[in-house]
Amino acid sequence: MTVTRLLKIAAPLSLVLLWQVAVWTKFLNPGLFPPPSAILANFIAYAASGELATNASWTLSRLLVGLLIGGIPGTAVGLAMGMNKWVRAYFGPVIALLYPIPKIAILPLFYFIFGTGEAAKWAAVAVGVFFLMAINTEAGVRQIETIYLDVARAYRIRPMSFFFRVLLPGALPNIYAGVKLSIGIAIVLAVAAEYQLTRVGLGFAIFNAQQLLDVERLYAALVAVSLLGFALATIVDWVEDVALPWRAHRRA
Repeated sequence: MTVTRLLKIAAPLSLVLLWQVAVWTKFLNPGLFPPPSAILANFIAYAASGELATNASWTLSRLLVGLLIGGIPGTAVGLAMGMNKWVRAYFGPVIALLYPIPKIAILPLFYFIFGTGEAAKWAAVAVGVFFLMAINTEAGVRQIETIYLDVARAYRIRPMSFFFRVLLPGALPNIYAGVKLSIGIAIVLAVAAEYQLTRVGLGFAIFNAQQLLDVERLYAALVAVSLLGFALATIVDWVEDVALPWRAHRRA
């Protein structure tokens, strides 16, 4: 095991240990910051009850659907903006105007438009993901070395070959970066959407624990959200390492 991997394991463990010691020494109020040992016990009980699997599966499904609905069009728009100045001139101001709007603030609007079903939650996630993917993909296309574009033009590469052999590979690092950022915002929006008009999901579990003043269950649900995000980010890292092995070598 390399030093880098050891540090990746040691960092979270050291924070957990520091938290545990801080509670034991009364530096932290256990009523607000339960010790990690108590949170772990509650997490195990939560998992054993079956509620964790149910809530996590609902949140995961909303995440994945929202990521697809927002990510695919966002990537397509980003590629078009990077390739064509007219497309960039059209979509650029629109994205600049709409991207700063807090997506959580417009959640009620999604419920008015789509009703109280799953569509509103998918839309909330998709809107946040769309902008991140469009912005990152456009940046990736525009960062492609000019020499590659000149060579492609000189050899008169067909449009499809140009797309799959020059444009897409050149933009992939930024696309993967956009996916990682999108996972984070997607989790935030999915959990926020589950606070309202739903009875299942990790967001609902957090809200319900808050209403019942069950601090340990609240932290257990937060840990579940964190692990879900970590698992998705790890999968994206693995896919990126397979697709872009030279970046995996540099990161190692």
